[in-house]
Amino acid sequence: MPAISLKLPAELLLASGRGATSLGITRAEYIRRAIEQLNRETEQAMRNKRLADASHRVRDESIRVNAEFDAIDDLRSDV
Repeated sequence: MPAISLKLPAELLLASGRGATSLGITRAEYIRRAIEQLNRETEQAMRNKRLADASHRVRDESIRVNAEFDAIDDLRSDV
């Protein structure tokens, strides 16, 4: 497994150590799990954003199409 080196504020390092101890895992495993969780949350947020963007595009297109149908109906009413 590749390794990284990072600097953490003292309180974050202490808190991660306490959390790891309470779970009975190493601090490295604790930090790994935290990164995995944040990665999952970020992926979900990105999926939600893509879905919202697609929904807005569909909504805008539906509004345009409905306006075209209204215009056609107005023309038929005039005849």
